[in-house]
Amino acid sequence: MDEEKLAELLKYSSPKELYIITWNNLLKILFCPFKVRVLQGVGNLKKGSIVWVEEVKVTRDLVTVYIIKGEAYYYNRFDIIL
Repeated sequence: MDEEKLAELLKYSSPKELYIITWNNLLKILFCPFKVRVLQGVGNLKKGSIVWVEEVKVTRDLVTVYIIKGEAYYYNRFDIIL
């Protein structure tokens, strides 16, 4: 994706909120910070620990990343706690 298209897409998003679809097909919005459980140990985060997501960002390849303690981690290593 070129920078112009990415900028156009990101202008409608916020690093402080995340829209999710629940198990019963309800659309919810989460506001940062929100809690997640670590599914796979990564960096200084241990499997099973509970941490707070400070911001939600998107890479150039449109992969969601969570900012936790100032570090970026791919979203798929975590389970959101509602």
